[in-house]
Formats: sequence, structure tokens, C-alpha cells
Amino acid sequence: MGKKRIIQKSEEELLKEREKIEASVKKETKIKEGQQIREGRIYISSSYNNTIITLTDSKGGVLAWASAGSIGFKGTKKATPFAASKVAENICLTAKKLKVENVSIFVKGIGSGRESAIRSLATHGLDIVSVEDITPIPHNGCRPPKVRRV
Repeated sequence: MGKKRIIQKSEEELLKEREKIEASVKKETKIKEGQQIREGRIYISSSYNNTIITLTDSKGGVLAWASAGSIGFKGTKKATPFAASKVAENICLTAKKLKVENVSIFVKGIGSGRESAIRSLATHGLDIVSVEDITPIPHNGCRPPKVRRV
């Protein structure tokens, strides 16, 4: 097992990302007429191949999102709990910049990163109001194939 490598962003990329986040904050303050967003929702979609975390306002409008692939993980490393915790850490930083305090978490999927993402969100200082599992469950399954006649 080799070292875990995470792509480090240059100063120019960090400045561009910061400007983009500040622009989205200005848009939201214009929409809210001076009110800051205090409550939000975090959707964690964890599959066998990737972990995607989306930060939304209380109505469901997307404020920010991040995935293991967008951070710099490639291949099978995207599906690891370590990658999911790094994605959650990235979303926490964005939420703090947007001044989101209270968060409801909605988890979807059966990947290995769902538990570590929730733990990482809790340890990075977000006030978690509720955690809900919204994984779709089949009630009776799909129709079985026809019986094979030989």
C-alpha cells in the first residue's frame, strides 16, 4: 500500500475558488435581503464508486457540492472512507464561509463512506440537527425473468 496522495491546489486556484464562494454568498444575501443563511441541509450520496456531498439551503437550493473525484482522488480510492472524510471536511469549510450553522443530514446509498462522512461533519464543528437515511428500498423487487424452456 503506497502513500495516500491528495492533489494540493495552487494559490491561484485557491483564490479563484474563494472568489467563487464569495460571489455565491453575495448572491444569497441579495436573495435573502440581508439575512444570512443559518440553517441548511447536507445530502450525502455514497455509492460503491464515489462519495458526493451537497450543501443546500433549507428550501433545497444548492449552495456548494464536493465529491471525492473533485478533490483529487482517482479510481478505487474515491470509494474509501478516508476520501469521504476529506470531502466532508471540504464541505465544512465551505459551510463556515457561508455561515451555515445548523445542518440536517440526509444520507443516501450503501457505500463505505457514509459513516465516516457523518463523523467528519460532526467533528469539524457543524451543529447537526438530524440525520436521516433516504436510501431507496424496493418493496417487492422487479419482475423475475420468464422460466427457461429447453
